[in-house]
Amino acid sequence: MDALAIILLLLLIGGVALVFKGVAGLPLLLLLATVITGAIWLWDKLVLSKKRGKDEARAPGVEYSVSLFPVILLVFLLRSFLVEPFRIPSGSMMPTLLAGDFILVNKYTYGIRLPVLDKKIIDVNAPQRGEIMVFHYPEDPSVDYIKRIVGTPGDLVEYRDKRLAINGQPLAYRENGTFSFETGGLNYVTGIVYREKLGTHEHAAMTVPGIPGFIPEQAKRFPYQENCTYNEDGFACRVPAGHYFMMGDNRDGSNDSRYWGFVPERNIVGKAFLIWMNFGDFKRIGTMID
Repeated sequence: MDALAIILLLLLIGGVALVFKGVAGLPLLLLLATVITGAIWLWDKLVLSKKRGKDEARAPGVEYSVSLFPVILLVFLLRSFLVEPFRIPSGSMMPTLLAGDFILVNKYTYGIRLPVLDKKIIDVNAPQRGEIMVFHYPEDPSVDYIKRIVGTPGDLVEYRDKRLAINGQPLAYRENGTFSFETGGLNYVTGIVYREKLGTHEHAAMTVPGIPGFIPEQAKRFPYQENCTYNEDGFACRVPAGHYFMMGDNRDGSNDSRYWGFVPERNIVGKAFLIWMNFGDFKRIGTMID
């Protein structure tokens, strides 16, 4: 029976892998682990337990699976529907988020989605300007990005002389000190920090003197690019239905919608809300993300 079970489980893994061909990463691995350990748990409960003697122990593989199944199932459900951890890999969201921050992302605030397939089945809230969102990078959905929502469907987003305007209205902002950070080659750069209000959200953003706010020749081809106009001062883009315009808080050090376009609604992962760890700066632990 053990050999037959192993063969059946291998066939199950292969079948699931074929169904989800092209889908990679932890969500699929967790799904496979949940299905496999759950199948063994059920098989033990319905079949093996009735054949074992009163004092006979489970086979090691069955024992491990039965013990691990509840834990793996809990992790799978929490990660799929409630919260998911992410690590900030770069400085594109400085000064709000720093490279090395470990954050939590709310998976249900923008709607309930099927695990792995990322298909929304229940609407909850629509993303709002000013919120920080994790999403699948449009050019490579296997890569997750984190940026701030600047434009929602139908908005006209303008960025000229390093200042944002939404639907013709310049955003309110005020300078709020400086922020120094290290770049490649151990060079330090000092940026100008300011407070900016997007919708009902006031947040920190940063620009660096001497760096252009937008470099038109670096813009790629992307869907709905005809909604955008570019010149030496900046750009203006009308956000298409079902899409979002994203920018990093480190405005002069972020690869974002200015260069690769709009984020479709289907790419949304969730809303960032908490820094739960930073091994280089314990003071950041527990910081709410604004």
